[in-house]
Amino acid sequence: MENVFFKQFLMISDIKTIVFLAVLVGLFYLIHVLYHKKHMDFAVVVMVGTGLGLVLGLAIQFVANFPDAPMDVAFVAETTTWFAMVGNGYINLIKMIVVPLVMISIMQVIINMQQGKAMSQLVKNTIIITMGMVLVASVTGIVIGMLFGVGKGATLVEGGAATAKEITPVATTIKNLIPGNIVGAMVDSNIIGLVIFSAFLGLAIWWINYESKEAAKPLYHLINAAHKAMINMALLILDYMPWAVIALLANTIAQRGLSSILEVGKFIIALYVAAAVQFTIQLILLAVNGLNPMTYVKKSYATMLMAFTSRSSVGCLPMTIETLTKKLGVNQGTASFVAGFGTTAGMQGCAGIFPSLLIIYVCNVTGTPVDITMIVMTIFVVTIGSLGIAGIPGTATMAASVGLSGVGMGAQFAMVSPILAIDPIIDMPRTMLNVTGSLTNALVVDKHMESLNMTAYNDMSLNQQEKRS
Repeated sequence: MENVFFKQFLMISDIKTIVFLAVLVGLFYLIHVLYHKKHMDFAVVVMVGTGLGLVLGLAIQFVANFPDAPMDVAFVAETTTWFAMVGNGYINLIKMIVVPLVMISIMQVIINMQQGKAMSQLVKNTIIITMGMVLVASVTGIVIGMLFGVGKGATLVEGGAATAKEITPVATTIKNLIPGNIVGAMVDSNIIGLVIFSAFLGLAIWWINYESKEAAKPLYHLINAAHKAMINMALLILDYMPWAVIALLANTIAQRGLSSILEVGKFIIALYVAAAVQFTIQLILLAVNGLNPMTYVKKSYATMLMAFTSRSSVGCLPMTIETLTKKLGVNQGTASFVAGFGTTAGMQGCAGIFPSLLIIYVCNVTGTPVDITMIVMTIFVVTIGSLGIAGIPGTATMAASVGLSGVGMGAQFAMVSPILAIDPIIDMPRTMLNVTGSLTNALVVDKHMESLNMTAYNDMSLNQQEKRS
């Protein structure tokens, strides 16, 4: 009975589990001292937390003698279960406010908008820039994949655990973005669906105001007050990020075996290089539009780390919007719309470079020539397939299914099993690229809309996170 109680219920049956949990508590106290006692800058504390999480994860692997299957080691399984309570619990806390934040933000934008032309221009610019950048990301993935020769010399996997998802036609995917059930859209994190519903509701309220300002006044006051409350709630939750990143990153590192990482090492390196190249392209896009890339990096660093460790574009959405509006001078409407759109469509990491790299990988494994036809087909399929990929951990598998099936290689999906086995390792840079894509897209869209506050963008004093005791 005691054995079951400690091993299965309490999940603390090994002295090493207790030691590592005590270490985590000690690191949490260190972060508290640095942040609240020493008043260290928020971004710096987040970076410290990331470093501590990496070291802690490697320490767990070291004590376990770098096993091939870490989760078969009792203390690793127990420790990471408790770490997940902190890290994944924090991500759930953020996800909790995503739906009301997006809906209220969009309605708040619409009811305070002076004319419908601005909304039309916003939608057009968002679609052009977002889909254009995911096309560039697809090209980046193809080029890096060919340069690295990913898949060449890899062991041919005849049968694996990976199975392709059912492929949905493009027209059906676009239709499904329009919610038939608003509650279902909330449950499924259909952000574009929520944006559509909120926009129509906002327009309906705006129409009431157009006909009778007195009748609309209570609704206007309610939405504006609710918007302020949701922003404050987001800031309160995001303030605990330095603690969460320790548990999140330590968990990811501890749960992956060293041998599984080395097996597809070339693909991992290629993906990180592709992410770095695409990130550089994003910075060039900012520079071309008259925005200082270094200012952007300094102000967005904490958000990037959050994306890297959390592996959730949707989970980062409140922080993405807060960074755009509070630090980078982006209009609230642009930030909410572009960032919300970017969590479901046009993700440059999960739905851009990753499926393109996978297609090159499978081509090289099977000996399929990567000719101009395959390249053009890959770019088209990946770009169109980026629509409707929800921004939560694991959805890159859907993008991979769409990509491989779209170029006629769906039957070979099982060959990517070794890559999907180490998905958390490669999901970190992918997610960061998704979020930086939303940030840069919003900045460029707002610049084209001529509503970007350049004074706020260049004001480094805004790069501070309010500390709460």
